[in-house]
Amino acid sequence: MKKIAVFPGSFDPFTRGHEQIVRRSLSLFDQIIVGIGVNSRKESFFPLEKRIHWIEKTFADEPKVAVDVYEGLTIKYCEKVGAQFLVRGLRNTIDFEFESGIANMNKAMMPELETIFILTTPELSALNSTIVRDIIKNGGNAAPFVPAAIDLYAE
Repeated sequence: MKKIAVFPGSFDPFTRGHEQIVRRSLSLFDQIIVGIGVNSRKESFFPLEKRIHWIEKTFADEPKVAVDVYEGLTIKYCEKVGAQFLVRGLRNTIDFEFESGIANMNKAMMPELETIFILTTPELSALNSTIVRDIIKNGGNAAPFVPAAIDLYAE
């Protein structure tokens, strides 16, 4: 059986931390789907099409990575695509507290789904999409915090 993992998130924008989690997970799975979760009640900073393009461009060299969009419960999406694993990045103990609660609820609703936590490396542990958006909103240079394939200012 093919080992399929979903790496879910809004990825608004996709950061170097996200990229690192996916790349470090490649040896564990046959396919990783970067699942962009869409919440119609929440307005995104970057358009969905741009986020899809950036992630596809970031992993153009990696055939095991796919990008997809979904709405609703992540576990329902995992059922739909046949994923047995969820990949989540952890930066700190606050992330662990939050993510472990979600993982436990997902396990209760879909016992066959395993959540795999990957620790962020120390140099990227302070990085998150909210900080990157704030840098951009305030006229700073956020380029060092997103994958090299992404040009926030030209696209």
